[in-house]
Amino acid sequence: MRCGSLIAVGLFLVTGRAPAAEPVTFEQHVRPILKAYCLDCHGAGEKMPGGLDLRLKRFALAGGKSGPALVAKQPGRSPLVERMKAGEMPPGEKKVPADQIAIIERWIEGGALTLRDEPATLPPGLGITAEERAYWFYQPLKRPAVPVVANAKDPVRNPIDAFVLARLREKGLDFNPEADRATLVRRATFDLTGLPPSQPDIDAFLKDESPDAYEKVLDRLLASPRYGERWGRHWLDAAGYADSDGDGSTDTVRPFAWRYRDYVIRALNADKPLDRFVIEQLAGDELVPRPWANLNTEQVELLAATGFLRTAPDGTPSGATDAEQVMTDTIKVVASSLLGSSVGCAQCHDHRYDPIPQRDYYQLRAVFEPALDPGKWRKPAERLVSLYTDADRARAAAVEAEVGKMQAEFNPKQTAAVREAFEKELEKFPAGQRDTLKAAFDTPDAKRTAEQKKLVATNPKLNITPGVLYQYNPKAADDLKAMQLKITLKRAERPAEGFVAVTTEVPGRVPATRLYHRGDARQPKGADLTAADLTVTAPDGKRFDIAATAAAAPTTGRRLAWATHLTDGTHPLFGRVTVNRIWLNHFGRGIVDTPGEFGKLGQLPTHPELLDWLAAELPKQGWSLKKFHKLIMTSTTYRQSSKRDPAKDAVDRANTLYGRFPVRRLEAEAVRDRMLAAAGRLDLTPFGPSVPVVEDATGQIGTPDDKPRRSVYLQVRRSKPVAFLSAFDAPALEPNCDRRNVTTTAPQALMLLNSAFVRTQAAHLADRVGAEAKPGASAERLAEVAWQLAYLRPPTGDERALAAAFLTTPTALKGRAKDAERAALTNLCQQLLASNEFLYVD
Repeated sequence: MRCGSLIAVGLFLVTGRAPAAEPVTFEQHVRPILKAYCLDCHGAGEKMPGGLDLRLKRFALAGGKSGPALVAKQPGRSPLVERMKAGEMPPGEKKVPADQIAIIERWIEGGALTLRDEPATLPPGLGITAEERAYWFYQPLKRPAVPVVANAKDPVRNPIDAFVLARLREKGLDFNPEADRATLVRRATFDLTGLPPSQPDIDAFLKDESPDAYEKVLDRLLASPRYGERWGRHWLDAAGYADSDGDGSTDTVRPFAWRYRDYVIRALNADKPLDRFVIEQLAGDELVPRPWANLNTEQVELLAATGFLRTAPDGTPSGATDAEQVMTDTIKVVASSLLGSSVGCAQCHDHRYDPIPQRDYYQLRAVFEPALDPGKWRKPAERLVSLYTDADRARAAAVEAEVGKMQAEFNPKQTAAVREAFEKELEKFPAGQRDTLKAAFDTPDAKRTAEQKKLVATNPKLNITPGVLYQYNPKAADDLKAMQLKITLKRAERPAEGFVAVTTEVPGRVPATRLYHRGDARQPKGADLTAADLTVTAPDGKRFDIAATAAAAPTTGRRLAWATHLTDGTHPLFGRVTVNRIWLNHFGRGIVDTPGEFGKLGQLPTHPELLDWLAAELPKQGWSLKKFHKLIMTSTTYRQSSKRDPAKDAVDRANTLYGRFPVRRLEAEAVRDRMLAAAGRLDLTPFGPSVPVVEDATGQIGTPDDKPRRSVYLQVRRSKPVAFLSAFDAPALEPNCDRRNVTTTAPQALMLLNSAFVRTQAAHLADRVGAEAKPGASAERLAEVAWQLAYLRPPTGDERALAAAFLTTPTALKGRAKDAERAALTNLCQQLLASNEFLYVD
């Protein structure tokens, strides 16, 4: 189906608007409106108000207790229209828009047509109609034929170009010329690593005249450990990764969440096939045999992968939310990231726009209920698995035994030293008072008389403890301190006990999943539901149901079964959603530009055939994300220049047809990392616990300046987002982020002007410029080095002259001659860091 006809279909499915010349029918145009506004009461329930059922035209003609709901060819006499116009139906604030009432009037006036004979009876509920199944997103995944583009003036390097160019040609457009090589290497490096290229890398590419020079650059970047950090951040957005529970103001820190983050980065660096990547995150625990003891590295990784199902906010540690809400948020994370569907709309009633019955929601929930069982809820701290091996435990026991011996030797010596000091100090008192004082101090506090308590309080010199022993017997105190140090060092030999946060099931327990009336957990109804995929994903009617396992099985196997089904290469939702997310992160917009919502509430694809071709191609390439990157990045579509053309803008100003490469602002983390890199301070140490956030004197949240690690390793604290990252649209993970906003706001400018972080990096960059330019360098030389470090290019003649003038006339710094040159250079560097050329990539 071509895009034009797809959009026409989408218009009536989403809005009910039919082209003026097209006959209005119940199935195509009217039922979607009734489903959105009326059928929740007059169709979905077992009991319908007034006995009125609107699921079929003949039901509406028959009417309810008040008579027929419509009169054929007479909309003015049809109660359905009259009550909608009067605002009486539906009740509540949400009313049927006038343009959609007009469609119903046209339908009635035209004779209330139907596409086919209506069934004699209907089972309970709304079901899924043929028109709903016909929506493009629910169609079986097929590999479209690649268009043949005749007389292409630009190279069609792979099928991506053929699909894109075919759409451009429909509008009389062509590709832009290819970007220059310096631009191309900068673009590719930021795209794949989130960092600027080094000057030697740029120079090597510019000098390489081999035909595969660009492909070699891509191979080098894909092999870089920085790649997994960059693309791991993209996935962590969709997964909703955070280092805290989000339990109200407490916002309990998740001390071991970082293992999931590291799993993602390692998996992407290793080019773990995407099908396996998803399976491990949904069911990694089901792949590790029990009992979990003496876990090897691979098994720990599989357990850590299940952190995907524990990323949602969890208020249960402090009672901020209940387990049901955690379950709801987790399903939202899964559905938006893997299914591109707002299934949560079906928690309380059949989805008003998409063919997702309420029963489907709970059957999908049944996949996860054994692991996220609200009836036997386990808080985050109860989901930790120790990484201690038998050898670790044996070593720890041996160390503790040795420590015990050392402590047994230490304790009496300490007691004797304290007692000796006490006795010596007691000798300073009159002989007649000594026995009374000694008795008072020797008596436990709880058993002292009032008189003894008074004696103790008025004679503090006799209150000798190990902490003050050095005042009375320095030598003894030093000896004891040395012994204590040996004990501490010995105890440090005990292996550190690590933990991994795991999503897992309680062996032997299979909780029942039942449909909740209106989504109210206090009102379950009906029989237990089997775990299953969404009904509409199986157009042939053979929905994927998950069979029950034996009661003695260590897990129900539901998540593993569903994950395997989801990634079999034919799932119509998962394949399209996955390739769209990859495309989005290369071009700044998706083929479907609502990556978490492909249903009727989302946007239609700009290139539906290309989307399906990519979805079919990914499994064909062995689910290799790196191969898929290379496919996209070697295309002419990706390699175009970003230069705007007024003629093209007149036709496609938003660049939805990809007639040029889009200029993109770096994401928040990449902006911060680029500043650190330019200043020569970026710490590339990978993995491990997150760098804790700190609050400065002004109340802004940041990170310690002495820990300039990549932003992906900063602590993601829900209640304390890093101010710099938030200003540049780092997401609030509630519970996850399908697509980041890209805004241009005043707080961004203020952050670049006043942020202590930016000022600090500007000062470091100034010092680096001064060092590389050599002491005593001219202002022109300083400008050349600054431009090269910040922009990866030399300044133009005008830029050099302006910068030199700025550096030699620091009029704003009178009275500070000693620091004026460094301050002026710092100010210049800050201007570079705050410029569009630094913040954007073309």
